Formats: sequence, structure tokens, C-alpha cells
Amino acid sequence: MPFGPLIDPDWLSAHLGDPDLVVLDASVGVHRGVGRRVPGARPFDIDGALSDHSNPVPHSMPGADAFTEELRALGVDDADSVVVYDAAGVYSSARARWMLRAMGFDRAAVLDGGLPAWEAAGLPVETGVPAPAPRRGDFTARPRPGVLVGAAEVRAALADPGSAVFDARTRERFAGTAPEPRPGLRGGHMPGALNLPFGEVQDGGRMLPAARLRERFAELAGDREKLYFSCGSGVTACVLALGAELAGYGELAVYDGSWSEWGLPSDLPVTTGA
Repeated sequence: MPFGPLIDPDWLSAHLGDPDLVVLDASVGVHRGVGRRVPGARPFDIDGALSDHSNPVPHSMPGADAFTEELRALGVDDADSVVVYDAAGVYSSARARWMLRAMGFDRAAVLDGGLPAWEAAGLPVETGVPAPAPRRGDFTARPRPGVLVGAAEVRAALADPGSAVFDARTRERFAGTAPEPRPGLRGGHMPGALNLPFGEVQDGGRMLPAARLRERFAELAGDREKLYFSCGSGVTACVLALGAELAGYGELAVYDGSWSEWGLPSDLPVTTGA
């Protein structure tokens, strides 16, 4: 069956219950507690087990063994297709899909508009405690280099005329005129980074059409085709990465540590202003 990076609620409704389809709720923060979910959805807990809490940078990617164990506990098989969504719209679900991609799993799609779009379409939800997976899966992580990158790669990209580094934070945080929500971080942005707040690649919580996305990225990146993405803690950077993928860009990477790492006191360069 056709399965791309983005699917709509009607498609998911028609395929809900397929034996080789797993639905994962990747909501974070306050959105984890809404108490409603797509029927049969299992929790992909980015705030919990699906981050590396030994790393002081929030939402860091866990290692391959830990990721394998968590996905198997969720009942995911290597041969499955996976739909990820969140209760905010398209927010942390894009992070979940990017994590799967980084671990070598390509049959994953984001539900466009997330739970709000699902409910707006009049589709059913369930409440209460999520049912556990009916059995363990056989998923095996196969890490793919270059999908998630570190500060060294981003620093090199900033100096590369063929690359563009996008920052998904608000314009005020990018300029350094608004405080960072995490204490101890410097204000501002990487010299040479391009500011594209993640909400600007969406309309009403759903992703813009591919042609408009291409225009939006090209306005800033020009003819550069290798794109890197950063944000506060590696979550909304993945929304931009999803948008760029939908727009037809092929060389994409997300900075896992994002501003939670770059903004720490260090010799990594920071500038302020628009």
C-alpha cells in the first residue's frame, strides 16, 4: 500500500486495525495528559524511556539497544508500517518519525494534524489506560549515520556554502530578545543560521502543501540543497525536516542537541539580532 511521510485521518481511519499497522502516540509535555487517543494507539514516550536520560541535554536520542528494546515492547515488527501522531497537531510526532528513520526504519508516517484533526473529522477516540501491546515485536534498530548529527557537523555546515542551517525556534528566541525557557542557556542563534519557526510550515496544525513548502525553504536557502535543522531540544527541528522532505529535499539532518547544547556556555559561537 502507498505509504509516505504524511498521511491524513481518512487514510488512517480506513486502515486502523490492519494487522501490520501500529499507531503510536508521541505526545510530549502537557499533551501527554489529554486522556484521549486514536483507538489502539500505544505510547511512544519521548519524555520518558525514548530519550537518553544519562545525557543532560533533553530529548537526546537513546542508543540502539535501548531503542530496540522499547520498540519491541511496543509490539513493533521490522515488517510493520507505523503511524505516529501527537495531541498538539504536528509537533513531537515528527520527532518520533525522525528517530525511527535514524534507526533505519523507513515505513513510518506522521498523521497530518494529529489528534485535533482526527477529532475534527468526527473519528472515534478511546480513553483510559492504553492497552499493552498484544505481544513483543521483532524490531531491530539499524542506526543510519547522518540523520541525527552533533555540534561538530553543524559547525561545519555553517561554513559550507552548499549547506543551510535552519532554526525552528521563535523569532524572539532566535534574536535573543526573549529568554530561553531552559535555565543557563545563552540567548541568540548560531552565526549564519536561518530562522524558520516551525509553525510557519503549517496551516491550522496541518503541513503546508509541498509546493508552498518548497517556496518557503527556497526563500531562505536559495539553491542550497543540503539542509540541517535545529530548535530548542531536537523536537520541532524535526517538523522542519518533515516539511523539507515533503518539499522534495533529499539531504537532511537534525541537530540532536539543538539549542539545549549549543546555547550552553562554551566556545560555540552565538550571535544576536534578526
